[in-house]
Amino acid sequence: MKPLAVSMGDPAGIGLELAARVWAERDGDTPPFFFVGDADALERASTRLGLATPALNVVDSADKIAVDGEQLSILSVPLAMEETPGAPDPVNADATIAAIEKGVAAVRAGAASALVTLPIAKAVLHTADFGFPGHTEFLDHLTQDMPWQQARGPVMMLAGPSLKVALATIHTPLALVSKQLTRERIAHVGRIVGEALRRDFGIEAPRIALCGLNPHAGEEGNIGREEIEVIDPAARSLRGEGWQVADARSADALFHDEARKTYDAVIALYHDQGLIPIKTLHFWDAVNVTLGLPIVRTSPDHGTGFDIAGKGVARADSFRAALKLAWEMAQRRARA
Repeated sequence: MKPLAVSMGDPAGIGLELAARVWAERDGDTPPFFFVGDADALERASTRLGLATPALNVVDSADKIAVDGEQLSILSVPLAMEETPGAPDPVNADATIAAIEKGVAAVRAGAASALVTLPIAKAVLHTADFGFPGHTEFLDHLTQDMPWQQARGPVMMLAGPSLKVALATIHTPLALVSKQLTRERIAHVGRIVGEALRRDFGIEAPRIALCGLNPHAGEEGNIGREEIEVIDPAARSLRGEGWQVADARSADALFHDEARKTYDAVIALYHDQGLIPIKTLHFWDAVNVTLGLPIVRTSPDHGTGFDIAGKGVARADSFRAALKLAWEMAQRRARA
């Protein structure tokens, strides 16, 4: 199977350090990968970490990628100027965007089996007329013309060893969440989650839990009617299609040890409802997964870390987990 493509993210953040460290410390469990970004910047990150300068195979097109275990192949995307850790510069925004584009193109061309994206800074990219809220929407745009027979995303999932949480709304102000939740939207997310659990996670008969929006899931309409009018009808619709989805459950009792044994993934209705439990349980090793796309994409579940960039203290746990999960998902799709 082809190696994973790893896009560099913002060069002023911790992404370069993570790639350099994981390559230097690779072992038999590390999936094969190549780096999409600036070779000199990766070498500088290695030096900052006190690591041996990696042997690099720098190429200008994905069809020249060679993975032999000794050399790290670099699909070259030069920076406009040398990075300064912790000080993002808009002049490098175009290179950050180009690395994502080249990573997607490598997967589309069959030179990579999946894409793992290192963190970007959205505010920096917007100075380059990026035009997308974030990675997820950009990847959706870059793959829109690819055939896909199942329910189309993107849906954001955070996956850890004991909990998988998908989001029905992502970066939506809390005051607007109720307005954005419709029966159709929740049912669509449920289909995408169910199909992904089967296809990408190997769960033959997935069980999906659905959070309520209101305290105590509305208490039969006494503390809000969204459960009665929107959420439970969406669950009924999904059950009618054969999915194992229960009616809305009170979110405050859905994430403890015993509750997590009753489902394979949970759909949270707004950002903090899902991210607080996943980051409480798996702060270091959760993975951001994009569901419902014709390519496999994962990412570390953290940001650019500008405050610690260049200090050599960034932990690579989540990046390692993102590599492993992308590799497992790509293997399952290859066998399908």
